[in-house]
Amino acid sequence: MRNLLVTGGAGFIGANYVLYWLANNPQDKVVVLDALTYAGNRASLTSVEDNPNFVFTHGDICNTELVESLLKEHKIDTLVHFAAESHVDRSITGPDAFIETNIIGTYSLLKAAKKVWIDEPKANGQAPLKHRFHHVSTDEVYGELGPNDPAFTEETAYAPNSPYSASKVASDHLVRAYHHTYGLEVTTSNCSNNYGPYHFPEKLIPLIITNILFDKPLPVYGDGQQIRDWLYVEDHARGIELVLNKGRLGENYNIGGHNEWANIDIVKLVCELMNEYFAKDPTLATRFPEAKTVREGKATSLITFVTDRAGHDWRYAIDATKTNNELGYKPAESFETGIRKTVDWYLGNETWWKDLLEVVKK
Repeated sequence: MRNLLVTGGAGFIGANYVLYWLANNPQDKVVVLDALTYAGNRASLTSVEDNPNFVFTHGDICNTELVESLLKEHKIDTLVHFAAESHVDRSITGPDAFIETNIIGTYSLLKAAKKVWIDEPKANGQAPLKHRFHHVSTDEVYGELGPNDPAFTEETAYAPNSPYSASKVASDHLVRAYHHTYGLEVTTSNCSNNYGPYHFPEKLIPLIITNILFDKPLPVYGDGQQIRDWLYVEDHARGIELVLNKGRLGENYNIGGHNEWANIDIVKLVCELMNEYFAKDPTLATRFPEAKTVREGKATSLITFVTDRAGHDWRYAIDATKTNNELGYKPAESFETGIRKTVDWYLGNETWWKDLLEVVKK
């Protein structure tokens, strides 16, 4: 059995990972550390609050003493690090938080892990404690691709183009350095765009769904031809599980969906699905009385092209061949099944996302 510390476990990917892990590894203990900033939501973990193997701690990863105490108190042997500021638009208008959380916060975790797992046992004449530090990164560290460029591999040079991706590059390098310099047992995964339940509604797919329900414009940057590789969030959790169980120490593993879509096509697809759902289920019109356009089957008419954001990368694509070959990784969800599960979830969980819309406006 493992005792895990999951940082950022109340965020989108972190919460889905916690739910997945406890469901599939019921013998393990999971301790979540989350600062509950705007994108962290304790309600995402409601279903496991009564699980005796689940512990929640409200705190900041930059508090190194707190991290040390959690590692010791709960005899943590595995740290899975999701905690990060991740919204590119916010990094452009306010990069300070990204530097603090993504760089200083990661450094704080590495210091605490090295002290508790390596330094203190060594000072007492003992071998380092059994441990793993898994760092969750992003495909955005690799920069952008042209239309005919091969997908990013683990050997692709880093070329960040936003304060967000630059801060993740720095954190990736710190994790690598702590392995090579101090012997900290680390792995890193770089993933493509995630989608699915509990996704904060400032992100593209949930934003489109919720804006349709309130008959609001669907903003699309530039011409909408930017391409992303999409991964269902539970498939990401499954990939990290494989890295922890089979991955080689010090290695990076790409986790991708092999599923490239232009932003405008994603928006049109969600519109079509929403048209379909409203046509089949008359109760939706009662539950969402403001959703006038989608009731008429015309959700695509809400699409509004807006000025492109600064430094907008044109294309991302993940080559997960290494992860497939070494670890046996393969996404369980196709995009067709995953996107329907996502729309189903948002239509069925209004109480989770409705209050968050006020945060998005700020």
